[in-house]
Amino acid sequence: MDELTYLLNDVRGEGALFGQSIMRSPWSVSFAEGSPLVVVVMVQGQAWIDAGEPEPVAVRVGDVAIVVGDEPFSIADSPDADPPSHRIVAGADRCLAADGHILRADLCHGVRTCDDPGGDGAAVVLTGSYRVGGSVCARLLHALPRLVVVRDTGAPCPALEMTFAEIGRVAPGQQAVLDRLLDLLLLTTLREWFALPDVVPPAWYRAMGDPVVGAALRLVHDEPAEPWTVATLARAVGVSRATLARRFTDLVGEPPMSYLTSWRLSLAADLLRNTDATVDAIARRVGYASGYGLSVAFTRVYGIRPRDHRRAGLAVA
Repeated sequence: MDELTYLLNDVRGEGALFGQSIMRSPWSVSFAEGSPLVVVVMVQGQAWIDAGEPEPVAVRVGDVAIVVGDEPFSIADSPDADPPSHRIVAGADRCLAADGHILRADLCHGVRTCDDPGGDGAAVVLTGSYRVGGSVCARLLHALPRLVVVRDTGAPCPALEMTFAEIGRVAPGQQAVLDRLLDLLLLTTLREWFALPDVVPPAWYRAMGDPVVGAALRLVHDEPAEPWTVATLARAVGVSRATLARRFTDLVGEPPMSYLTSWRLSLAADLLRNTDATVDAIARRVGYASGYGLSVAFTRVYGIRPRDHRRAGLAVA
C-alpha cells in the first residue's frame, strides 16, 4: 500500500454534508471554522473561492478544488462583492440558512439539492465537507497548501459523473454511496494535482516511484512491527546498506530509521485515540518491544505520555 493511500485511510466522508446548491446572483456560501477539508466542484457557472490567499481563486465548470484547514472561507459569484451568505456550512453534517436556522430536507428540491429562489444567472456548486483526524492523516494535511485546484481538461471523470447521477436520485444506501464517492473524488483529485507539472509533491510521494526507496517505504508501511534496520531493509530491497541509506535520505529528506520512528509513532498515536488496546499491545503492534520503550520515544517526540495522549482524545470526544 502506498503512502497516499495510508494517509487517506483516516480521511473519511462519514455522513458528510455532500450535495449541490443552486445559487442565483448575488450569492455566497460561507464555511465556518471547523471544516478541515472541503471538496468543491463547479457544475454550472463560475465562482471564486476566498480562502485567505492574496486573491480569490476562480473555479469554472468541471474544476475541482480542495480547501485545507480549519479557518473559515467562502465561495461567491464575484471576486470583489461581499453579498450576505445564502447559507453557512457549520460542520461536516450541519448546514444553516443565513438567518441561522438549520436547513432541512423539506427546504430542498430533491434529496441533496438546495435551490435558492430569486435572482439571475443560476450557478450550481457541489461541496463535500470531511471529518478528518489522526496523526497519520496530519502528515498529508501538512503537505498540502491551503487551496488545491485541479482544472477541467475535458477528459471524462467517472467519479464526478457517478456523483452527479447519485445526487439526482433517491435510493436506499445513498449516504454510504455518496460517502465513498466523495472519498474517490478526493483521492483522484489529489493524485492529479500531484502530477501537475508546476506542482512539487512532498518528498515521500515522489519517493514512492523509486524502485528502491519506494519498495523500502512499502515494507515499512506494511510491516511496521518488523525489527527493521537499515541493513535488513537494504537486504529486502536488494541493495547495499550504504546505497539505501544515501538514496533514501536524498529522496525522502530524512534517514530510513528516522522515518521509521516517525511512522511508528504516528500509527501509535492514532491507535491510542481510536482503540482500547493497551499501551503494551500498541507498542508491539508498531514495532516496540514494550510499552516502556514506546512511552519513552512517544514522550520525546510529542511531549506527552501515551496514556495522557489517549485521555486527551477521550476528553475531546
